[in-house]
Amino acid sequence: MDFGGDFGVDLQSRLLEPLDALHGPRDPAAFRLCLVVPQSGALGMTGPSALDAALLAAHEVNAGGGIDGYGRTAAGATGAARPGPVRSAERRLELVLVDGGRAPSAVAAEVAGLVGAGVVEAVAGFHASDVHRAVEPVVSGRVPYVFTPPHEGGGRLPGVVCTGVDPEPQLAGAVAWLTRRHRVRRWALVGNDYIWPRAVHGAARRAIGRAHAEVVLESWVPLGGVGPALQRLVEGLRRRRVDAVLVSLIGRDLVRFNRGLRHSGLDHRLTRLSGALEENGLLALGGDDTGGLYACMDSFASLTEDRALALTERHRALFGSSAPVLDAYARGLYDGVHLVAALAARGALLPDDRLPLTVRRLLHGTDPVARRAWRSAPLGPSHPRMHLARAEGAELRVVRSFPLSSRSPVPDASSPAPNTSIWK
Repeated sequence: MDFGGDFGVDLQSRLLEPLDALHGPRDPAAFRLCLVVPQSGALGMTGPSALDAALLAAHEVNAGGGIDGYGRTAAGATGAARPGPVRSAERRLELVLVDGGRAPSAVAAEVAGLVGAGVVEAVAGFHASDVHRAVEPVVSGRVPYVFTPPHEGGGRLPGVVCTGVDPEPQLAGAVAWLTRRHRVRRWALVGNDYIWPRAVHGAARRAIGRAHAEVVLESWVPLGGVGPALQRLVEGLRRRRVDAVLVSLIGRDLVRFNRGLRHSGLDHRLTRLSGALEENGLLALGGDDTGGLYACMDSFASLTEDRALALTERHRALFGSSAPVLDAYARGLYDGVHLVAALAARGALLPDDRLPLTVRRLLHGTDPVARRAWRSAPLGPSHPRMHLARAEGAELRVVRSFPLSSRSPVPDASSPAPNTSIWK
């Protein structure tokens, strides 16, 4: 597929459907990455943004000479230069798109088919954690798997690494600040009934306790089930005299819940915090001007840091000003694709227990070779912090930022890697 932008720069990054990857002709020198991104389902609204980010990253890799020539780009550390035309490359990066918004078993089966046929060399993506846990066992020990969004924490199987943040550092600063700022005493927890929200609620209870407040209500909703449950949820919030709600619903369910609060009038009374709300979801909601809707993520489009601005500029140069906003999920996936390329270029993309340690060293270590490898990405390495943003119309404006305090030092070569999150 060929894509173009408004600035006269062509994006020539090959995007394949699974059937084409399985049965079509293949360039034997190409490096194929299975990209698992929601194109349907609860998180489908975030798919176009994430796909843009992955295509941009793949184009930048190929513009630098492909996997083998990774790092030969004209852009400096801030990425001020726009990506130029793709040069011929010995190992061009190609993407094979799998819709990660379907049932976990369906996604896992399709990924397993691609891996089993030997037509992809690695897997990367963002998708819900129930999908992630279904994909994990079918790829472990066969090809590396880089999972980029916020996640529930805990260990992973060999060859699987999580680059997103887990609930403890994501929530701790935001819950403490909101509890003080809005004088919250009575919190409610409302989430979808699967693994990530359950981990979020556990971390939230601990953070709320440290802030000397209490949880007075906890409600679970099946994925896609907010509509039928909305009256029950609203009545529960009123009955328990809730001051604030931690909302761990995702995608369309998150949008429907906030619409329901708007219709009930509770949106003006309740402080709301979400670890899954991003700009595309806020647009789907129609914006919010109550001053009480917050999101905590490691990136927002409103950030004015050099790296964030440079990524926005490069995205617009290729896709135009009408392209979807690059939300936190998309930005994490952009970094994930570059990470895969950097690892592959150095023969370090291995489907075993060495992968998490290698990734930690690559992103946070002081080894000169590792640091040069990541700096070869046009925008350089990411140095994420947690940000708390408030909805102001159709934008999320950062009001506070917090260090990722739970990030551990990079282990030495003899240290075990008990957890495949790079932040633990």
